[in-house]
Amino acid sequence: MTTMRALAAGIAAATLSATALQAAELNIVHGAVGKDQEVLRAALDRYEEETGNTVNIVSMPERTTDQFAQFKLWLSAGSEDIDVYRLDVIWAPQLADHFIDLTEPTADIIDRFVPAAVESQTVDGKLVALPMFLGAPALYYRADLLEKYGKEVPETWEELTATAREIMQAERDAGNDEMWGYVYQGAAYEGLTCNAMEWIASNGGGHVVEPDGEISVMNDKAIAALELAAGWVGDIAPDGVLNYAEEDARGVFQSGNAVFMRNWNYAYALVNGEDSPIRDGVEVTTLPAGDSGEGASILGGSHLGVARYSQHQDEAIELVRFLNNEESQRARAIESSRPPTLTALYEDEEIAEKQPFIPLWKPVIDNAIVRPAAPTKTDYNEVSSEVWTAAHDVMSGKMEAKSAIGRLNAKLQRLKGNGW
Repeated sequence: MTTMRALAAGIAAATLSATALQAAELNIVHGAVGKDQEVLRAALDRYEEETGNTVNIVSMPERTTDQFAQFKLWLSAGSEDIDVYRLDVIWAPQLADHFIDLTEPTADIIDRFVPAAVESQTVDGKLVALPMFLGAPALYYRADLLEKYGKEVPETWEELTATAREIMQAERDAGNDEMWGYVYQGAAYEGLTCNAMEWIASNGGGHVVEPDGEISVMNDKAIAALELAAGWVGDIAPDGVLNYAEEDARGVFQSGNAVFMRNWNYAYALVNGEDSPIRDGVEVTTLPAGDSGEGASILGGSHLGVARYSQHQDEAIELVRFLNNEESQRARAIESSRPPTLTALYEDEEIAEKQPFIPLWKPVIDNAIVRPAAPTKTDYNEVSSEVWTAAHDVMSGKMEAKSAIGRLNAKLQRLKGNGW
């Protein structure tokens, strides 16, 4: 009997040893805001338990501009250190050559995903990344303050400006010297490109560079949009907004010191969290309209790609599929208010109960405008840099809007040359 027990123990030990030898150690690079990191870690813990593999999170700066610069360094060097990259929705055309084609490895599940998300990650027939979550920014507002002062939810930028100014002043008169009317992403980075494109498009000024590659920014509607935004700085927005990214804006708003905020969907779970001092007074709506009569929201989101240089491609593909399965996407939607990429989850009762804005946001995502990454291809980073520079120069008072738009148009024409 003792001999049998020893034999069984030996077999078990050998099995465990073989499993350990077969297990892979993966690295996923993951820029994060809000609860993204802790929700990812919980999913990775489930993955590790199911597979025996281990996954390390390589954290990145908050701003996607900084992330992209680091990603390009790793990828250009053919680094084997990173297996899975979380990619911004706009990066597929620029980075496609560095990632394996996920078309065949996801053929059995891809029809469950939102078609527009899949299309955004498909370059010349190659699926660069599997859609992870989507996004379209919202106007967050203090419903309690609007009710207190008898104000309606603003439908236009002009109405927002007036309402923000009036409530801000009333709150300051009542003793809150820190109150501001509107906070958003005003720093010179990709976030400002998103804001500026929304201002211009909602005002009827086009999409800066149209889907067919035509440069459309040189017009009076675009100029007027930047002039309006410039008027906010030092009035309804603090001077410091010129350095704000997403979390800076959320910090001011969630502390109770702003009436309105433009931010992505992730912020919903945080401003309504148990520890948020304003959680009982916050609601969201679509971004305001300008002269076009309609609001405009930029399509956002992040997707998962497997690097060509990974030494564990099969395991990395398995990880990408796991992080985008129904269980993982449901948890992500509930815990960090990230809109899913699986179509069926927009009708999920648990998500609707815990994050009621998500099913309502599907039409906003479906109709969101896209940054011109596809038509401008590898020139997109320079295009975006010129857009945020123009907007920042106008808001900071360095240039008049007409001059800044004229300079932007000239630089885009130069970048385009005879074609993107």
